[in-house]
Order: sequence, then C-alpha cells, then structure tokens
Amino acid sequence: MTIFKEKVGEEYLTLAETKEILESLEHERATDEDREMRYELARAIEHVNRFATLDPEESQEFVDELRDLEKVDEATAYKIANTTPQDRDELRAIYAQERFSLSGDELDDILDVVAKYV
Repeated sequence: MTIFKEKVGEEYLTLAETKEILESLEHERATDEDREMRYELARAIEHVNRFATLDPEESQEFVDELRDLEKVDEATAYKIANTTPQDRDELRAIYAQERFSLSGDELDDILDVVAKYV
C-alpha cells in the first residue's frame, strides 16, 4: 500500500525571505515551553543565519533584476540569488541541467548583476 501526498503549491523564496519566516517560527517555538525545536528546523535556522546577507526587499530586487535578463527564468533567478556565484564556472554549474548553454557575454551580464548585491 502506497500513500501519496498531494502537492498543494510551490513558491520560490530567497534565503532572506526564508530567514524572516524561520525567525518568526523560532520566536513562536521559544515562547511555547512545551514545544521543542526539531533538529532539522534548528539546522535550517543556522543555515539561513550564516548565508542570508541581504534583507528580503533587497533580495527580491536582486531576483527581479535577474529575471529581466533574457536567459534567466524564475527558478534559476532564485538559485542564483541564493548561491551568488562569483565566477563563470560557478554560474555554469547552475545551468548544467539546462538544454542550452550561455555565451560568455550572457554569463558576464548575470555576474554583473550578482556583483551589485554581493
């Protein structure tokens, strides 16, 4: 017997937006003495605290600016915003699963946007 769960929805988030959500969840759990924070939640909070450098509004501007570029779709824009690749090789790794490759100029255009927010 197999139990399938229905996917209700999907939403992309930047690390800064995730940090904001997890901070409110952490605060809620801290006020309730009976609820203990699970290991996975504690690790997720630790991760976003370490890697989220922008505020949520600024990270959304970053994603919007990436989306304005021709070869950057929504999912890829969020990946780039969350990983902030520093060179062409790191950026190519993000595009490794795509059926197309980017030219040097296209890679540089994306890296120029990344440089504004790092």
